Amino acid sequence: MKVREKIDGLRRLMASNGLAAYVVPGNDPHASEYMASHWFEMQWISGFNGEAGTVVVTMDRALLWTDSRYYLQAGIELQDSGIELMRESDIDCPSVIDWLSENIDGVVGVNPEMFSVNSFREFRSDLKSIDLIKPLWTEDRPSIPQDKLYPYSADFAGESVESKLARMREKVFKTSSADAASTEEHSGALIISALDEIAWLLNIRGNDVEFNPVVISYVVLEKDKCTLFVDAAKIDSPARNYLDFNNIDIRPYEAVFEYIHGLRGTVFYDGARVNEALYEAIPEACKKVNLTSPILIDKAKKNAVELEGERIAMRQDAVALTRFFKWLEEEAFAEGKTRTEWELMEKLHEFRAMGENFVEESFGTIAGYRGNGAIVHYAATPDKCAVVKPEGMLLLDSGGQYLDGTTDITRTVWLGGRIPQQAKLDYTYVLKGHIALARARFPRGTRGNQLDAFAKQYMWEAGITFGHGTGHGVGHFLCCHEGPQNVRTDNNPTPLEIGHIVSDEPGIYRTDKWGIRTENLITVIPAARTKAATTEDEWLAFETLTLCFYDTSLIEMSLMTEDEIDWINAYHVRVYKEVAPLLNDEEKAYLAYKCQAIEI
Repeated sequence: MKVREKIDGLRRLMASNGLAAYVVPGNDPHASEYMASHWFEMQWISGFNGEAGTVVVTMDRALLWTDSRYYLQAGIELQDSGIELMRESDIDCPSVIDWLSENIDGVVGVNPEMFSVNSFREFRSDLKSIDLIKPLWTEDRPSIPQDKLYPYSADFAGESVESKLARMREKVFKTSSADAASTEEHSGALIISALDEIAWLLNIRGNDVEFNPVVISYVVLEKDKCTLFVDAAKIDSPARNYLDFNNIDIRPYEAVFEYIHGLRGTVFYDGARVNEALYEAIPEACKKVNLTSPILIDKAKKNAVELEGERIAMRQDAVALTRFFKWLEEEAFAEGKTRTEWELMEKLHEFRAMGENFVEESFGTIAGYRGNGAIVHYAATPDKCAVVKPEGMLLLDSGGQYLDGTTDITRTVWLGGRIPQQAKLDYTYVLKGHIALARARFPRGTRGNQLDAFAKQYMWEAGITFGHGTGHGVGHFLCCHEGPQNVRTDNNPTPLEIGHIVSDEPGIYRTDKWGIRTENLITVIPAARTKAATTEDEWLAFETLTLCFYDTSLIEMSLMTEDEIDWINAYHVRVYKEVAPLLNDEEKAYLAYKCQAIEI
């Protein structure tokens, strides 16, 4: 069916169910950012293939909300669909909820599995829980993945399952201990639905979601047992032995609703992650407690083993990137050859796959040549990609999943020809902001939004800004994007803490010309107090984890300070020192050239 036919079919179902509007979010039942294709309902109904969006269909209109990362992409993909683009990052754009409240007088339909408890409660409309996509999407809908799950060794995780379970029980159930004596046997339960939280808690990994080594499942943690709800096809003999050894019960995936309905006592859930359908399964007699998941909080603070694993993964990644850029400069365009963006993506994957403990990419590589680099989440395909020539700008955003850790790096490079002065200015504004954030010192309790302007100050002075976040949290051999910490304009109450990893990725995007972004991963560490300090506050700083040279040919040196030049030179010395031992002689020589000192 074409998009218009799908929307017409949805309207017929809406009419038969007495609905004035129906909302299709870009979610799955696990509040995932990256999802198994079985739940690509927003993409299916709209034809928009971005990762973030919400579709609202009424009897006479269809609208799609998405943020500034996808404006260009949505503008192209929504053509001839009859769907209006709502630019939700724009100040004057109403939210989905506000728009429904102002424009719809009637019942709004939603699938409760696709909305978190908190999101469901935000609606001011009369809601009806009903799944109208399932009866429509009957042909070619992908099945829920059935790949095997596998244990993730504590040698990589840095902590045993037994220790994690005990810690979570202590954090969650100690507040209800006073009730325990007067309630039934199962007096406390924590519902866990976020896939990365389950993977972290049970030290398991899987292949159910592209780029994210997670297992589609639910967990109910109780004082005396832990139950994993997962399809039996995912459990082979080694996995069953591992789960049995750790006293983890196994039940079918869909059995979670019936199990929750049988709970007694106090039921804990994170309303930002647990879906409304799970909440509605909790018996009315239970005491319901909405809390921020303690797994989310602890998972974000990497232990010493995880951090050392990240450093190992970064060195492996640096080897791949060095080999790729050497190939790009010396071989890719030899004898007048041209390449496509897709070919560059495949070549980088080839180099990464040579790395020890490499599993897969951590997200789809963005190889944006010239104007395509201005599309923040651009995605080339084999049959829809630009031809790359040895001239102009290339933005390369990529990452790897290694058993040791997760990487995410962006480098923007000039492939040849005369560099426009504006390109040099843009690159330098971005680089200066990138360095300013990496060098930041801040007292304990500082939040990411308080540091956001460090990365934007120079481009703001020039009247330039960007619409995406400056930094996101990163998992350990888990999701490339994780919370609760971040660095962005939006107010986030989570302070940055020792062990947090965030990206540092300011950017400038000029439509049809170029995109420029520079990204490293940085982790929070203790900072030494200065002699001039006037308080006893604990001070924090960042350690840069990523190891890859910058394209210094793009720097407008007149804008750089001596301290910034010293920082770049020191970083390049470190890159060479840590990466060169893993390279052959030709590669070492190339890296030495790219890391040579620069002067004002």
